[in-house]
Amino acid sequence: MGDDFPVGEAQGSLKAPIAEGAELPTNGKVYEFLRSMINRLVDEWMPGVCQTLIEEREYIELCYRAREAFWADKVWLEIEPPITICGDIHGQYEDLLAMLSMFSFPPHFPLDKDAKVSSPPQRYLFLGDYVDRGPFSIETMSLLFALRLLYPDKFYLLRGNHECRAVNTQYGFYFECTKRFSVSLYEAFQYTFNCMPICARVGKRILCMHGGISADLLNVEDLEVIPRPFEVADQGVPSDLCWSDPTELIKGYEFSPRGAGCLFGREALDDFLARHDLEMIVRAHQVVMDGYEFFGDKKLVTIFSAPSYCGHFDNFGAVMHVNERLECTINSFCENKVMTNREAAAKAEKIKRSEEE
Repeated sequence: MGDDFPVGEAQGSLKAPIAEGAELPTNGKVYEFLRSMINRLVDEWMPGVCQTLIEEREYIELCYRAREAFWADKVWLEIEPPITICGDIHGQYEDLLAMLSMFSFPPHFPLDKDAKVSSPPQRYLFLGDYVDRGPFSIETMSLLFALRLLYPDKFYLLRGNHECRAVNTQYGFYFECTKRFSVSLYEAFQYTFNCMPICARVGKRILCMHGGISADLLNVEDLEVIPRPFEVADQGVPSDLCWSDPTELIKGYEFSPRGAGCLFGREALDDFLARHDLEMIVRAHQVVMDGYEFFGDKKLVTIFSAPSYCGHFDNFGAVMHVNERLECTINSFCENKVMTNREAAAKAEKIKRSEEE
């Protein structure tokens, strides 16, 4: 960007919440800045040019504007379907681009409401863990911030446990920011993470978060008392929503071996759903080999959207589509090598069994 667009001083504002279906701005310096960022990140980006495509001050500007938008919104979101729910991305930027291309970028509207079989909704809710582990966390987070700002009624982002300083200083994001740019960019991202929402309710019946449920959450509206910006502590409701995991080994709640959040069983899940008048929990946070995994008679589903996670797993990625009637469908996707590796493993297992017989 030119010198007439200094960091933190762009003309115009997109920080106010925009109602669903409202007309969005299509001109002005902020709009042009966001369009430029998205165009470069989607149409021009390649690993070999990533360091020269966007300046550090542009990334910082984007963080400041995203922080304003999150701060103006609630700690928990009320979202009406249809919506596509996505799990962990973890810096796998090329997989994120492939996923958005597969299921359509948000601008492709409106949906064909008269069609007998509607296409997947081009509205997205991401459940957190955008950074760390993968090679391009800066681009992953920046594209999602830009889409959230440009399409606030079609694009929603929740905070995961890796959008916390205590975690992302250790698992790659701090190193990526400081090696490629400077600590100033890293700090700009942290300021934004500390203002992000931590859960969302879809159609008033499906509760979504990164981690899991909390025994201490009596009413989702109670989350509004959480002051922002805030760091996620090791204990408490925000910690549970970002860190907790389901398990078949217990019935109620127990401390988590992760050191933050809790473990919860089927009875705890049933009680939580009944208390909050919910039908389902949708969460992320754990690698699952098919990209999704049900728990508790399909009252909870884990969605993980980073295929071939870290290059060490032969897992699928997945997203879940929720239509206007709250009917849910799941699409799994993967690289060709995942299928090749799985077929080879199945063949080897078959040979082993035949030899044992």
